[in-house]
Parts: sequence; structure tokens; C-alpha cells
Amino acid sequence: MAKPAALSALRLAPVLGALAMIGPFSIDTIFPAFPRIGAQFGADKLAMQQTISAYLFAYALMSIAHGPLSDALGRRRVILAGLAMFGLASVGCALSTSLPMLLAFRVLQGLSAGVGLIVGRAVIRDVLHGHDAQRLMSQVSMIFGIAPAIAPLVGAWLLGWSRWPAIFWFLAVFALVLSAAVVWRLPETHPIESRQPLRVAPMVRGYWAMLRDPPFLRLALAGSLNFAALFLYIASAPALVLDHLRLGQNGFGWFFIPMIGGMMLGAFVSGRLAGRMDGTAQIRIGFACCIAAALLNAAYHYAVVVPAVLPTVLPVALNSFGIALVFPILTLAILDMFPAVRGAASSMQAFIGLLANALVAGLVSPWLSGDLFHLALAAGLLSVLAWLFWRWEYHRRSRPPRTPQDADEARALEPTNP
Repeated sequence: MAKPAALSALRLAPVLGALAMIGPFSIDTIFPAFPRIGAQFGADKLAMQQTISAYLFAYALMSIAHGPLSDALGRRRVILAGLAMFGLASVGCALSTSLPMLLAFRVLQGLSAGVGLIVGRAVIRDVLHGHDAQRLMSQVSMIFGIAPAIAPLVGAWLLGWSRWPAIFWFLAVFALVLSAAVVWRLPETHPIESRQPLRVAPMVRGYWAMLRDPPFLRLALAGSLNFAALFLYIASAPALVLDHLRLGQNGFGWFFIPMIGGMMLGAFVSGRLAGRMDGTAQIRIGFACCIAAALLNAAYHYAVVVPAVLPTVLPVALNSFGIALVFPILTLAILDMFPAVRGAASSMQAFIGLLANALVAGLVSPWLSGDLFHLALAAGLLSVLAWLFWRWEYHRRSRPPRTPQDADEARALEPTNP
């Protein structure tokens, strides 16, 4: 097996980015099909929203297991098993004949879809450190960012020549192609001698230690709530595009392309700033963009009755730009808090974030998506809460939270958490 240090970021970034795309594809490709699925199964908009929240709750629940499984069994083996399960669940969705049957297979999709994103983060930290890790994380974010932009377009295109099950057949084929890419391009980065035994009691103790660790919780909540502000708009995309902007099933690109353009630009800038700007300054700029975006959106939708496309979507693009600046630094700092079990740390971070997203999709979005002003206020509140958690951690220390450039020094100076 090649030593982790010898692995090329150029080789890893496309595979890890594609693996991270599973989640956005699972959510966004079916948005254009909501009216047709609802009509076939006699489901209203609220019932159709549960195809997202059921998926996300399952995604969040299983996210706490993906990391420890990869710590014990190896990264690649767990990724391949998850892809196989996701492909079979997608076939089940395509063959569903009722809404309960579709929801059941959506749950199975959720149980497996997170494996690429969660284990992929551990792979990055297995092979790279400091600025190099931040750059690779940013490259993966850029590739990952393509998915939400093209997923609804793919869904609309598939609906143009076939029925809605074609979307899930596409997801099954996507899982098969990813499996081949993992076999071909992704080596095992977690050697046998570094693996942790897969035992429930130590795993629970490890998670309990993380949940009792205030710095971990503050940074995890800062990242999770910040992204939840953007996910509120993603979950509300059917109402935003179809009801408020009245763009039709082919109009999702008007929302997703600017949003993901902002995220990809932010990821590119983050990678370029690695080693050139202090991580704390980058986080401040990112949060400033997120809060400014919410203020702009709230002010616009308070002032107008009939919203226009660009004034509605451009602040969301600014929000996604800010998130992309904040995310790599917070994520790498969290993984460095528990270096012996990075997979488990990635799982717990993902669990907290996904639980927040599931609550946003299942409760907040259906409640507020009918009013774009209230939607903007809620997004702004989430961004402000995220910023407050980060400031809390920042002021608690005599220096800022760990950033990629000082993580190695921190490990040398501080005891490793259990």
C-alpha cells in the first residue's frame, strides 16, 4: 500500500468530490418531479417534503456509524459497501408503487448516502496536513459544489423524456460508476496497524467524550448552523422556484447555479488563501458574507410583493460564498481534536450538521417557505447563531480556534482527547 504522504491531491480530489456529490444528487434531482410523484401517489406538498426529511433523518442517524466503521475496517471497504447499498435502495425507489414504499427506500438511501462525504473527510486528514489539507478540502468542495447546480437540471431533463422513476435509475447507475472509480483510483489510506477495534462500548464512550467537549461542540454547531441557513433555501427550493418565482420545473437552474457558483468561488478563494491569510481572518470574512446576505434578502422581500429572480438568488449566492470560506477551516480544526479517531470525529460533526438540516427540512421549511421575508429572517438567525458559537470559542481561548496551519503545533502542545 502506498504511504499516505505519497498520494497525490490531484488524484484524490476528483474521486472524493464525486463521492460527496451523492447527497446533493439524492435530494436535488427529485425536486422537479415533486408534482408528478405527488399526483401519482395522491400526496400534497407537505407529504412530498417528507421524502427529503425522511432521507435526512436516516442520513443523520447512520452518519454516527460511518466513521467508526472506517476506523475499524478501513476507508475503502466501508465506502464500497455504502455505495452498493445506495445503488440497491435507488432501484427500490424507482420500483416504488406507493408513497410509504418510496419513503422506506428513501430511508435506505439516507442510511448509505453519507459514506462518501463522511469517510472522505477522514481520508483527507489521513494523507495531508496543514495548508495542503485545506487546499484539498477546498478542491473537493469545488467539485462537490457542482452537484446541487446540475442535479435539478438532470432531474428536469430526465423528466423530459421519461417518467420520474428514471431519476432513481440514474442514481443507481451513478453509484455503480462511483464504485468503479473507488476501486480504480482510491487506495486504502488507513493502515491496519492504525485501526481501532469495532466495539460498541468504546465507540459510545468516544462519542460521549466528543459531546462533552465544549470546543468540539461550539465549532461543530458553528459549522452546522451556518450551513443550515443555506440548506433552508435548498429545502424550500420547490416552493421558491415553482410558487414564488414561477419558473416551472425547468427553472431550478436559476436558483441552484448562482448558489453553487458562489460556493465554488468561495472554495477556490479558500484554497488560494491557504498559507497566505490567517484562518481567523478568513472565518470572519466568511461569516460577514453570510450575515450580509441574510440582511439583503430580508430587506428586499420586506419591500416587494412580487419577487424578481436575481434579487432573490444573488444574496443566496453570497451566503454560499461565505460558507465555503468558513467550512474547510472549521472542519479540519474539528478533525484535529481527535486525531486517533478522525473517522468518528467526522461522523459526529456530520451527525450534528445533518440533524440540523433534517429539522430545517422537516419543520422550518414547510412552516416558512410560503413567505420569503420570513424565510430570509430565519436564515439570518441561523447565520448569527453560528457566528456567536464561533465567537464564544474564539473568546474562550487566549488565541483563536485551531486552524489548519497551527493544528500540528497544537497536537504537540496539548494532550490528545480520549
